[in-house]
Amino acid sequence: MKITEDEIRRITLEAVKELGDKATPDIVKSVVEKSIENFSKINKENIGTEITSGRIILTSFGLNSSGIIAQITKTLSDFKCDIRDLSQKIMDEFYTMIMVIDITNSPNDLKEIQEAMKKVAEELKVKIYIQHEDVFRFMHRI
Repeated sequence: MKITEDEIRRITLEAVKELGDKATPDIVKSVVEKSIENFSKINKENIGTEITSGRIILTSFGLNSSGIIAQITKTLSDFKCDIRDLSQKIMDEFYTMIMVIDITNSPNDLKEIQEAMKKVAEELKVKIYIQHEDVFRFMHRI
């Protein structure tokens, strides 16, 4: 996350307010630079621990027919994805499935996998949604 101009302006005004009569351009500049440096360090630490799971959540549902799960898992295998967990339920003529997938070893990125699954969904006439696991983690923080 980059620091915005508004954030820099806010930090500068706080520095001037806290320094009071001692505020000179050089001192204010030094305080602002240190604040920005600390901000960058904190963001790098957070990114390293929270946004690198390499896992995605696939949700699929529709009218049940033979071969749906086979086609989805075959496509994931072709992309060198690792299925970490799978929950599937058939209710009369409908099915639903949720998968936790590790894409760390895939040479393809999330966008490419989403595009491939979009084609599979069209062929099978089902819905397939893929989101990065971090989206779910951040949604539950709010």
